Amino acid sequence: MKPISRSSCNSKISMLSMPQLGCALVMLLSLASLATSCTEQEKGSLLQFVAELCHDSGLTGSWENEEDCCKWEGITCNSNRTVTDVFLASRSLQGHISASLRNLTGLLRLNLSHNLLSGGLPMELVSSNTIIVLDVSFNQLDGDLQELQSSTLLPLQVLNISSNLFTGRFPSTIWEVMENLVALNASNNSFTGQLPTNLCVSAPFFAVLHLSYNQFNGSIPAGLGNCSMLTSLNAGNNNLSGTLPDELFNLTLLEHLSFPNNHLEGSLGGISKLTHLATLDLGGNNLSGNIPDSIDELKRLEELHLDHNSMVGELPSTLSNCTNLIIIDLKSNSFSGELTNVNFSNLPNLKTLDLLRNDFNGTIPESIYSCSNLTALRLSSNKFHGQLSERIGNLKSLTFLSLVNNSLSNITGALQILGSCRNLTTLLIGHNFFDEAMPGDDSIDGFENLRVLAINVCSLSGKIPFWLSKLINLEVLLLYGNQLTGSIPDWINSLNFLFHINISNNSLIGEIPTALMGMPMLKTDKVAPKAFELPVYKSQARQYRMIISFSTMLNLGLNNLTGVIPEEIGQLKALISLNLNSNKFTGAIPQSISNLTNLEVLDLSGNHLTGEIPTALNNLHFLSKFNISNNDLEGPIPITGQLSTFPSSSFDGNPKLCGPVLAHHCGSAEAIFSIKQTDETVEKVIFVITFGAFFGVGVLYDQIVLSRIFG
Repeated sequence: MKPISRSSCNSKISMLSMPQLGCALVMLLSLASLATSCTEQEKGSLLQFVAELCHDSGLTGSWENEEDCCKWEGITCNSNRTVTDVFLASRSLQGHISASLRNLTGLLRLNLSHNLLSGGLPMELVSSNTIIVLDVSFNQLDGDLQELQSSTLLPLQVLNISSNLFTGRFPSTIWEVMENLVALNASNNSFTGQLPTNLCVSAPFFAVLHLSYNQFNGSIPAGLGNCSMLTSLNAGNNNLSGTLPDELFNLTLLEHLSFPNNHLEGSLGGISKLTHLATLDLGGNNLSGNIPDSIDELKRLEELHLDHNSMVGELPSTLSNCTNLIIIDLKSNSFSGELTNVNFSNLPNLKTLDLLRNDFNGTIPESIYSCSNLTALRLSSNKFHGQLSERIGNLKSLTFLSLVNNSLSNITGALQILGSCRNLTTLLIGHNFFDEAMPGDDSIDGFENLRVLAINVCSLSGKIPFWLSKLINLEVLLLYGNQLTGSIPDWINSLNFLFHINISNNSLIGEIPTALMGMPMLKTDKVAPKAFELPVYKSQARQYRMIISFSTMLNLGLNNLTGVIPEEIGQLKALISLNLNSNKFTGAIPQSISNLTNLEVLDLSGNHLTGEIPTALNNLHFLSKFNISNNDLEGPIPITGQLSTFPSSSFDGNPKLCGPVLAHHCGSAEAIFSIKQTDETVEKVIFVITFGAFFGVGVLYDQIVLSRIFG
């Protein structure tokens, strides 16, 4: 027998081993393939979720292109290929949330926020044995939240159901079975009843509770004092009453305490115990008393909101020791005394100081001008007097300044100084500088970024100053309530962004300039939405938060303007309010006003206008205020359409007007007879013309036929 060499043996062994190695390799690859794909159950649960949506924003099509659901948009798996995260926020999803998601047995985080989802919230998701973060905020979910049916403690740590349409009482069982709960946000819904009292019985690490913008009532429960780990508490804009319970001041880790716009009473009491506070917001309540001297214990305080209360007294000098303050909002109280008690130069981070509607007096303290980061300063409706200091020019970051309704003097000096605040966008200084002269020389400079200027109700003499033409970004101009004379300057149409013009109640003369008819922003409504640093108050109950909140307006009322209302006024199609009352305009109401289809206010009263009311004004379908009283108009008032909806006061003082809304009716027997007689005459004329035409055609036809027969 021939011996087998080592090489041929190895060769045979190799040949024999190849099929076995191949099978092993195939098995390994198969196992690897299984390990890199999610399970059919998880895939099915996800597909069931999107199948129950009425609009999935293309999600189904995207998912169907990939077999492995771990690679789907918004889906994350762990190393074991188990779905752990479903993140489908801001996808414009519509429909209800399928309970099929509970079958994702490894799901840790579910985020469906900022969509258009409706219906109820499946409580199976809230009581899941795996989910630790559930966020369905900013949807349209509704109904009552059901009590949880669970015999075991749940792992949920963060629950965000804010900005939905939930109603009813908040389930009490949530607190009993969620020992791991750290944060709950249920703000901006319609929950009712009292705040939960047993919040921290089972959840020792509970830290964040936001319940604002609901309909909770009753008092703040003392049981909140058991939440020793609480860092943020917000229940503003509810119907809570009573006082701040003493137990609340045991929450020494609290950083944000916010109960604005409720009905809370009492004083600040032991607030100084909350030494970790960064935000204190108790505005819009019925708090009384003063700010305690111990406020300086709040070394970390950044925001202090005590506005719209009934607090009194002087500001404590110790407020200067809260050196981290960024916002101080004390408006609409009864604080008094001089501000010099507070050394504002110790507040280098201060950006907003709002003391509107109090009883502060004296001069504006110089130390305010050391706050180099100040962007918004409002001292309006107090009793400050004197002149502005040149040091206000140090506030290089200042964008919003309101000093309205004080007793300040020297408007020329004030404007010269403020011109160096190059970032100013809003300047409100009306109800000051009484009986001074409007500065008209070229010494006023700066204000390149100014968008809103109010120098109203100051009884200023002089003319509309030329330096206003340099304010190339101006959008709102309020000069009403002065004693300005002269004509409206032609250069006004160079202010390309100006859309709200109120120069009423002055002594302006001349005709409406043609240049005014070319104002770009009165012809188009393309106004950019820009926000104010602070809300601007038109009245105590009405505030504007954005410049666009000012309507597109032209108010020239209560002056001595003459001539006719130009026909070109019909070009100003963006106008919402047109007021030309109490001038000396003559002639007819221009037919072109009917082109101003955005008009809501039209006041032409108190002039010498003649002729009839243009019936085309009925095209002004948005008109809600209309006044043409005290003119010399004549003829019937339209008995149908928009104009027929206004009361007699809109037409009074025009003896020649008639109509059902006035005592002078147009429907007398003589008028009816005259109209009937006229109608009969018209009918006869039409008959004669028609008969003559047909007769002529008939004769001509006969002639043609006869000529053919006898020709």
